[in-house]
Amino acid sequence: MNTSQAFSDLKTIYQAAIKRVDPYTMVPSRVTLDNNTLHIRLDNQKMCLSLDSFEKIYVLGAGKATAPMARAMEEILGPKLYGGLISVKKGHTDTLNKIEIIEAGHPVPDENSASAARQIIDIAAKGDERTLFINLISGGGSALLACPGECQGTSITLADKQKTTELLLACGAGINEINMVRKQLSGIKGGKLARHMYPATSVNLILSDVVGDDLSAIASGPTAADFTTFAQALGIVKKYELSSRLPARVANMLETGAQQKRDKDHVSDDKIFSKVHNILLGNNLSALNTARQKAESLGYNTLVLSSRITGEAREIARVFSGMAQDIALGNLPPQRPACVLAGGETTVTIKGNGKGGRNQEMALSFLQTLDAGPDGIENIFFLSGATDGNDGPTDAAGAFASQTVLKAGKKAGLDIIEYLGRNDSYTYFDAAGHLFKPGPTNTNVCDLQILIVT
Repeated sequence: MNTSQAFSDLKTIYQAAIKRVDPYTMVPSRVTLDNNTLHIRLDNQKMCLSLDSFEKIYVLGAGKATAPMARAMEEILGPKLYGGLISVKKGHTDTLNKIEIIEAGHPVPDENSASAARQIIDIAAKGDERTLFINLISGGGSALLACPGECQGTSITLADKQKTTELLLACGAGINEINMVRKQLSGIKGGKLARHMYPATSVNLILSDVVGDDLSAIASGPTAADFTTFAQALGIVKKYELSSRLPARVANMLETGAQQKRDKDHVSDDKIFSKVHNILLGNNLSALNTARQKAESLGYNTLVLSSRITGEAREIARVFSGMAQDIALGNLPPQRPACVLAGGETTVTIKGNGKGGRNQEMALSFLQTLDAGPDGIENIFFLSGATDGNDGPTDAAGAFASQTVLKAGKKAGLDIIEYLGRNDSYTYFDAAGHLFKPGPTNTNVCDLQILIVT
């Protein structure tokens, strides 16, 4: 198989996975309205909610996939929808009629993130027992709703949150660790939106971008009960040696909170969460299963490794490359033509000032191991891509890796070790001509790794 066909198959498999977790189609596949009753299909049961009980219905939400979810809910609810507001990443929009869209900063929050949070809290505070909130939550919501919190008189600013977010993103911390800190510093995350909405009823449709699908971690869990503590958040800061680099107000808040036996704003009230219904719509595993089916239809023997891949992107790349070489040499199943699939969310410890993301870094490290591997293996092709279409702060979802890409890089005089050293994977693949740019997908269920050995 030539490189062009292999890369085409990689794209086809990726696109099939993305289609499976398309938010616009997932919402009506789970939610229908019949005789003024909202029917919500869960995995093993069905929830029925009579709309006769409510005078006003609002749609709220935040995330990269939230705009198409909102369009679907507008169509389902029709004139019964009173209004709403969602916050999305800039460029991840849709055409809506009643629901207002705010485009905000990601992965670092901006003024629009703060404005969206304030407005959503104001709407939530208007709710009473005759109000229904339908919250649409997807990955990216942590940055897209920024409500700087306070603890025993210590308040932080948006600039404090921005600096803290930048430090956490650069230190190699996992998303669950990052969100644990974010929740302690927020007035809306960690179940606090549920407190603002009470005594209204909420139905929360959630698309997971978190390994393991922990509802309290997705978008930092604005509607999920949270049992993490200031002490745990402080432990993460110390683990990554950030204490002396944090803004003073943030350090103060974490220290003050950790000294308390119990956070007074800790949201775990049974009364509040009896009115909250959290529903998982889709996740990385559902995307992987569809990718496997598509690969099989193209004639590949498949293996799905896991939907829970975590760790340093460079280290995971070495695992994939080693497996690829064993398959190519006939030492491991599946038999060729083979397609190995995995998903999850890796991390990058940033030491340079280059441009890139975790998927591009993984692809570049994969190239490095190919270069150091056995001679004569030409039939290995790899794609690592973010399901939202944006890998880190770039316009690429990821990158391709193969001997062809390696040769193109050498022809252009590119030194992989040099580019990895400054975390500059985007620049390498831009010069080598093998960035993967599908554009914003308006969904977000972590990352996909697709390996083909022909």
